[in-house]
Amino acid sequence: MHRVVTAELDLDLGSSVDLIFQVATAQQVSLVSESLTFTRGDREYTPTEIVDQSGSRLHCLTGEPGLLRARYQATVGATTAQTRTSDLEAIVYLRPSRYCQSDEVFAQARRQFRGLEPRELISAVSEFVSTSVTYTPGLSLGTDSAVTTLMTGQGVCRDYAHVVIALLRAMDIPARYAACYAPGLRPMDFHAVAEAYLDGAWYVIDATRLADRRSLVRIATGRDAADCAFLSYHGGNVGLEHLRVDAWVVPDDVPPAGDPSPLDAAGDDFLELVQLA
Repeated sequence: MHRVVTAELDLDLGSSVDLIFQVATAQQVSLVSESLTFTRGDREYTPTEIVDQSGSRLHCLTGEPGLLRARYQATVGATTAQTRTSDLEAIVYLRPSRYCQSDEVFAQARRQFRGLEPRELISAVSEFVSTSVTYTPGLSLGTDSAVTTLMTGQGVCRDYAHVVIALLRAMDIPARYAACYAPGLRPMDFHAVAEAYLDGAWYVIDATRLADRRSLVRIATGRDAADCAFLSYHGGNVGLEHLRVDAWVVPDDVPPAGDPSPLDAAGDDFLELVQLA
């Protein structure tokens, strides 16, 4: 099974500005082919690539005033086995963070999930967030946190992930945020999920239930959305004129009639432990 992922961004730059993109697949993803270009008119920019400790690839450049076009496409091969995390990573992902205030939800988590073994706990948190939050595009803000989402009961994928992470950390399970491409996602966009650390491995939790976790392609990993933004900038004004994201699966064989497609979230048992490459 191969997956094809694409992203298009058109940015209106009001002045010279430093730009940081996280749209390329993570370093550990198995690539068959890849193309990333940044152009303004006839000029093509060559970005500086920086890889962080989790394998996220950041592409940095200084853009000049005008319309900057960013285009990314990659064909992704089979998933690879995950390397074990370090003790330091596990500690970092137990701490409260900007959007995942595990200290503020500590009492609720302990009251609601006490007595559960780690695997049962992961399933219980996933099910709770899935059923208690309503997916509502356009109504949540980029500054909303896990606490906000628990109060309002609405949000998008980043909000679901933040609540899952905050509750798991409050229960002493290391948890982190992953931005990814999600074949079959509707509405299509960059997607966000949580990951929980159990018995030396990371397992993906998608409480939105909107995509098949087995088809996800990792872009970036961090404490929360603050570490995984597809675009950040400093020193100028930036307007997002166009954004288009797509991802699809190219199966090795055509599935028999009636079998769920790899694009279909209905084919994913969301309580099963699944790893994200």
